[in-house]
Amino acid sequence: MSSSKPSSSRQDPGSVPAAVVNRLSMYLRELQHLLADGQETTSSSQLGHRLGFTDAQVRKDLAHFGHFGHPGIGYRCDELVGAIRRILGTDREWRVALVGVGNLGRALLGYRGFHRQGFRLVAAFDTDPAMIDTKIEGVLIYDILRLAEIVSAEQVELGLVAVPASDAQDVANQLVAAGVGGILNFAPVTLTVPSTVSKVGVDLARELEQVTFSVANRLKVDES
Repeated sequence: MSSSKPSSSRQDPGSVPAAVVNRLSMYLRELQHLLADGQETTSSSQLGHRLGFTDAQVRKDLAHFGHFGHPGIGYRCDELVGAIRRILGTDREWRVALVGVGNLGRALLGYRGFHRQGFRLVAAFDTDPAMIDTKIEGVLIYDILRLAEIVSAEQVELGLVAVPASDAQDVANQLVAAGVGGILNFAPVTLTVPSTVSKVGVDLARELEQVTFSVANRLKVDES
């Protein structure tokens, strides 16, 4: 924390480990909580302690992108929030479309966190005639046959895929062809997309398996 003025720079996404980007999101949420609680400054030690990381880990992660601390003060929460949002690209609004309005899709449409973090759901798509031309949480649902048209008209940049695994690749292909630059996939299948399109998979069952691994192995240790 030797700099008196925060500085940051854009990085080649491929040069930054995915784990670092994941922790940046965690730092951002925690800093936003601190600001909401009226706390103006924090330190790498405090931020790390709240999230279960060492202060050295926090400093190392942030050092990928510049210098953010102030001597004798630590980090100014509002400045670091702004810097991390610029790094993550969420310092502006992103226009998002959802494909698949089943149970999970409806839950995603109702998730308030998207808007708070700079993501605006501007359209949703489904194949169910009963859903088409209705609204959920203020978002109009279109026939998936109109995907390319609406993606262009609404200037959609990101796509959320919440369809069955058997349909996910076809949906991804349509999103890519329509010009979407990034896909968040909730279907339990690995998608193949061009290198020019970013993709992230969210497999909820896999995430639960990470939890059960920890719980099951902790129980084994306790029993030994």
